[in-house]
Amino acid sequence: MDTVVIGAGLAGLVCAQQLQQSGHRVVVVEKSRGVGGRLATRRLQGTCADHGVRYLDEQGPLTRNLIQALWQQDILHRWTDQLYCLQAETLAVTESKPYYTATTGLTAAAKFLASGLAIRHGQRVQALTPIDDRWQISLEATAAQPTSYLTAGSVVVAVPAPQALTLVQPLLEYGFPLELVQAIQTVEFDPCYSVIATYPLERQSEIDQLPWQAISLEGATQIPDLAWLSLDSTKRPGTVPPVLVAHSTATFAQSDLEANDLRPIGQHLLAQAATLVPWLATPTEVQVHRWRYAFTRRPLQQRYLATELPLPLVCSGDWCSGKQVENAVESGLAAACQISAFLADRPLLITNWEAHAAELMSQLTATLV
Repeated sequence: MDTVVIGAGLAGLVCAQQLQQSGHRVVVVEKSRGVGGRLATRRLQGTCADHGVRYLDEQGPLTRNLIQALWQQDILHRWTDQLYCLQAETLAVTESKPYYTATTGLTAAAKFLASGLAIRHGQRVQALTPIDDRWQISLEATAAQPTSYLTAGSVVVAVPAPQALTLVQPLLEYGFPLELVQAIQTVEFDPCYSVIATYPLERQSEIDQLPWQAISLEGATQIPDLAWLSLDSTKRPGTVPPVLVAHSTATFAQSDLEANDLRPIGQHLLAQAATLVPWLATPTEVQVHRWRYAFTRRPLQQRYLATELPLPLVCSGDWCSGKQVENAVESGLAAACQISAFLADRPLLITNWEAHAAELMSQLTATLV
């Protein structure tokens, strides 16, 4: 194996695809059952809901290319052209532009990027160990995957910074650069609670009369613990149960981040949502998800971290340069370029990175279409 990519979020999938399309042998190891990381969709009875990334929009040339490819495959459709914010009890349009979603949920975009990749689901990487000129990647053994380790010439760690730190910090005794560990330690995240609530089908007529499909509530003092409300069922044409997705503020999530019972959190946030629409306080079903690393608050301001000590390793993710989908895609592409250079034992020389990245993304998605 040439490369093991740890993490099947956007950065990891883009990196793995780019490496594989460049002729490298790649395996992705993912601790969960699905792909996409925060590009997450929860299956519900008769429908689904996006409880992580809220929508896809053009943030730069890389997301523009991804959206075009997904549109051509009929994976994405336009959800709305207007999102709102609440200002002094008045709804205001935040920005008028296309916002995209998928009928089967935004995880469909991640599945598109995962096409053709060898992914070992449900396995957590426990440790990285350099042995001679190869990495040994120790895994939790499962009934489905009894092999307890993999070996590879290089590793990409494409998980949130705190999780990356647990893997690379023990490598200090093998010569892993202290300055890279210290850099990872500077990255900070904001948490978030995501509430998914379903309602009786007869509420649909009332939803149709609401002037909004989604509202940003950041800074709305009358609803202090909510950051976002989305009528998620409006993403899916047809007769589906009404679904609301609510995101908490980072401050609220941090105040009760280690809660064992998440039901009171869901009830509290829906009670605040009912300030806008009273019947939102009485759902038929509620699910709550804790995002410990929801948004990067303090990124590194660089595309990736890389070293050949003790062996080729790259850390990648949106947290390297920002908190958007564009950052994750760019980091994945850049990590793949660096790994390719390591494996070829040559320096990485790219004079115009932006143009190079756009061309790589165009080629990558064209291969998948």
